[in-house]
Amino acid sequence: MDIDEYLHRIGAARPARPDLEGLRHLQERHVLTVPFENLSYHLDEDVHLGGAVVDKIVRQRRGGGCYETNPAFGLLLAALGYRVEILPGRVFRPDGLGPPFCHLALRVTVGGVPWLVDTGFGRNSRHPLRLDTAEAQPDPHGTYHVRDGEVSRNGRPLYRVEPHPAELDDFRPTLWWWRTCPDSPFLQEVFCSLPTADGRATLKGRRLTVDGSTTELTDDAAVFAAYRKHFGIDLDRLPRDPLAVAAGVILD
Repeated sequence: MDIDEYLHRIGAARPARPDLEGLRHLQERHVLTVPFENLSYHLDEDVHLGGAVVDKIVRQRRGGGCYETNPAFGLLLAALGYRVEILPGRVFRPDGLGPPFCHLALRVTVGGVPWLVDTGFGRNSRHPLRLDTAEAQPDPHGTYHVRDGEVSRNGRPLYRVEPHPAELDDFRPTLWWWRTCPDSPFLQEVFCSLPTADGRATLKGRRLTVDGSTTELTDDAAVFAAYRKHFGIDLDRLPRDPLAVAAGVILD
């Protein structure tokens, strides 16, 4: 991995040392520049774990889900001298806690203090969260708590991480489920989301929401332009929208 190329992609300065200040800067830049998106699931593209994702993020200027953005970011942090471990997680759903290994986050230890680093959840914090305190942790994206591995934002539980680290290969069965099961949330709709300095831009299918204002994009050219303007993504074809297909709308 070319460290300088990765840093240039996210607009980050190289930390002088692997300290907390550098980690906060790197996570913020990653969160603000690498979209949380599932386009590969609807473009018939492979979804990789590990080093292959770096090319997608850095050279193709794309994003991904937690299985992609967090391992790639972890490789960058490790190359810069940080101690990085992968933590499996379970996501809270309307009907309760989801299955094991359905989320992947990072534990980065700095000066003996464990920090939760997550760039691939959609409602993740902009800055690292301490794993060893239950106190409120204010963040630009809300107020977070971490209690016994359970992460919540503004009082709403998001997910629970396990304390024992895992290997990337441990996530391959659940990646297969995300990629193939009709019940997979990643197969229900096309989405791309990126925080801004003061809000968020989200494109779901053809519905674009920027800082709370929503617009329905009526033609392909507008969708291509939205991906380029708000997420820095240049596509040569649009992902197939399962909602449009289900409604009987055929998109070229």
